[in-house]
Amino acid sequence: MITRIILAFGAVVAIVVAAWMGGSVPGLQPLIGVALPYVAFAIFLIGFAMKVIKWAKSPVPFRIPTTAGQEFSLPWIKWSKIDNPSTTGGVILRMFFEICCFRSLFRNMRTDLRSGWLIHHPTKWLWLLALGFHYSFLIIALRHLRLFVQPVPGFVETLDAVDGMFQIGIPPIYLTDLFILLCLTGLLIRRLCLPKMRFMSLVADYFPLFLILGIVISGLLMRFVYRVDITAVKALANGIASFHPVVPEGIGSIFFVHIALVSTLLAYFPFSKLMHMGGVFMSPTRNLANTNRMEYHENPWRKPPKFHSYEEYEDMYREYMKEAGLPLERE
Repeated sequence: MITRIILAFGAVVAIVVAAWMGGSVPGLQPLIGVALPYVAFAIFLIGFAMKVIKWAKSPVPFRIPTTAGQEFSLPWIKWSKIDNPSTTGGVILRMFFEICCFRSLFRNMRTDLRSGWLIHHPTKWLWLLALGFHYSFLIIALRHLRLFVQPVPGFVETLDAVDGMFQIGIPPIYLTDLFILLCLTGLLIRRLCLPKMRFMSLVADYFPLFLILGIVISGLLMRFVYRVDITAVKALANGIASFHPVVPEGIGSIFFVHIALVSTLLAYFPFSKLMHMGGVFMSPTRNLANTNRMEYHENPWRKPPKFHSYEEYEDMYREYMKEAGLPLERE
């Protein structure tokens, strides 16, 4: 198990070292700062689209929603409209709460066997860590739009002001930077310290955590320790967005480490478990109404069975039946 952790951590460290060394060489800066983001973004878009199209083509002949409440039946029986929807409106509400509030994770319970008894524990802390991480990541990504878009949209400036409301010195400390670092650390500790999670975790589970932690830490280092020229960074970002990239001088190696880690995450995304971002919309266990008792569902791919008579059966196995001494209708 320790090998999986070392492999995942070592892969991230190798990316950091290669990007740091390459960023210190002027001739390699366009490769890391321009070519790598373009290639990674292309892989992300193509891979994401291919995965979603593949899922969309998967046949779902029957309604197979995951039920977490009473199905609609008799009028006097209380019906769970969100957890077991039978209408399109109920499905929309269920998907909304699942995507925006992680409803199924909120209801998640941990079960242990102690002295012959099944003990159920709430895992609200896991829900809080996941919710805090995802929303912090979203806000940070939206804040970064100010580097790529000119003029900066009003909602981005509002997010920036609210996120940095507790300004302590210059530059301001963003709340989401602290939240995402705290949540990622908690999720990593969960995998490292809980025996069951450590046993089930693979390299594909550790690598994204270390990779995103590397992105966050390199961003904080770039902001507070190894200061970079933000004007040069914005010029590079605007050039990439407008397809007229220019790498200004004096950006600093830490920026190329940051952009190499982000590019790795983009390229890795379609082939990893992170694709649950798109998969949640395509999941028939979530996006279908439970109408199994209301409507007749017939499998359109079902082929009619091929029957054969006893005479045909006897012709197929005649020699074996003779050897076994079984009676034959026809010799």
